[in-house]
Amino acid sequence: MKTEILEAKYGIEKGARLITSGELVVFPTETVYGLGADAFNEEAVKNIFVAKGRPQDNPLIVHISSVEQVKEIARDIPDSFYRVAERFMPGPISVVLKKGDKIPYAVTAGGDTVAVRMPSNEIARKLIALSKPLAAPSANKSKHISPTTAKHVYDDLNGEVALIIDGGACNVGIESTVLDLTTDIPTVLRPGAVTVEMLSEVLGEVEEKGKVIKIAKSPGMKYTHYAPKVHTVVAVSVASAIAEYDKCVKNGGKPVLVYRGIYGDDLGDRNVIDLGRTPEDYARSIYSALRDAEEKYDEIIIEELHGKGMEFSVMNRVYKSAGNKLV
Repeated sequence: MKTEILEAKYGIEKGARLITSGELVVFPTETVYGLGADAFNEEAVKNIFVAKGRPQDNPLIVHISSVEQVKEIARDIPDSFYRVAERFMPGPISVVLKKGDKIPYAVTAGGDTVAVRMPSNEIARKLIALSKPLAAPSANKSKHISPTTAKHVYDDLNGEVALIIDGGACNVGIESTVLDLTTDIPTVLRPGAVTVEMLSEVLGEVEEKGKVIKIAKSPGMKYTHYAPKVHTVVAVSVASAIAEYDKCVKNGGKPVLVYRGIYGDDLGDRNVIDLGRTPEDYARSIYSALRDAEEKYDEIIIEELHGKGMEFSVMNRVYKSAGNKLV
C-alpha cells in the first residue's frame, strides 16, 4: 500500500471518503497523532490492530466531533459526564462509559465499557464530522514512542495506512487523561494534561490509581509503551545524570542527556537535547526528543520531574519509556 501525506486543506475530505469506505487514516490531535477507522465498522477496526501490531486485548478510544455523538457510543450516560464535558471537552481527556450497542467488541477488547474523547484539534473534529466517530489509538507501531508529527507516523506506518493528514506538531504532546465514570468514585486510569486536581474541582471526589483488571478499560494499562529502541534511564538528580553519562562514555558509549534548559552550564559540553523550561514544554517535546535521541545515541538519560499535576502525568510516560530504570 502506498501511504500518502497531505496537508489538512487537501486531506480532510479525502480522509473522510477513505474512512467511510473502510480504510485507515492518520489524523492529528492536540495530544498525539491518531490511527483512525470507522468505530462502527468491525473489520476496519480490526485492521488498526494489524497495522500497529497491537494486541487485540488492548482497547481503543472512540473520538467524536460533538458531545451529542456520545449517545451513539455509550449507554446509561451519567450526569457527571456532561459536567466533565462542559469543562474539558473538546480537550485532552477520554471518559470511560458503558458501551452502546453500535460499538463492536473489537473496539473495547471484549469489555462492556468504552472510552470516548472529543479532541480540541479542529482538523480531527472536521474529519470526524464529515465521516464517522473514529476508533483510534496512537499512530505508531505498538510499544514504540508515540508520534507527535506526521514524519513520526510515516517512519512507523509507511505502507500500512492509506493517508496521513499532516497538521503540524501536536501542542500537548502526551496522550489524553483517561477518566473512568463507571466506578463508584470517578477514577483516573491514566494521567494527562487534565489533572486529578482539575477534575476534582468539577466532580468533588476523584481517585487516581493503577488497576489490575482482567479486561483493560483503558489503553496504556496492560503493556509497555513509549519505549525507545536504545537503553533508556531516568536520572533522579543532575549529579546522577552526569555520573551515568560519564560512565557510559568511559565504556565506549555515546549517551545523551534529555533535560530542560534551566540547567544550562550544569551539564557542561555533554550531548544534550533541550526540552524547554516548563513541565508543559517537557510534555510537548518529550516524544520528539526520544525519537531524535534513539537515532543518534546508544543511551538516553532523561530528567526526572518531581511534583503533582502535569509533572506527574509526564513522568507516567517517561517511567514507562525507561522501563522504570532509575539512576
